[in-house]
Amino acid sequence: MSKKRGIAAERELLHMLWQKGFAVARVAGSGSVPEPSCDLLAGNGQAKYAIECKMSGNGRKYITKEQIDDFLTFSTRFGLEPILAVKFLRKGWFFLQPESLDKTPKGYSISLDTAMERGVKLI
Repeated sequence: MSKKRGIAAERELLHMLWQKGFAVARVAGSGSVPEPSCDLLAGNGQAKYAIECKMSGNGRKYITKEQIDDFLTFSTRFGLEPILAVKFLRKGWFFLQPESLDKTPKGYSISLDTAMERGVKLI
């Protein structure tokens, strides 16, 4: 996926979460600085989340161990619950706990079937 499409997906999710009653901020420069970060910060006064956004056009998304480790480091230091938001094209957004990802030799993956089984769909 291109960087432009990824940014558009982050913004789409930002607007969707605002409509669901969350305050949401996009983290500028996430992924382009050496320090761990996330893509979105979201909260509704009760729950507060660090959200890492991913997109897949083929039914499976692979994520490196380093990406997940950095995301969990950031979430812990900030005191936020980590949530992985994965958009499968033409299927929508799914929210998953990082521990629900499948392990691979180089990191992790999530399939559409697994997201539907273990995740929560944003309606």
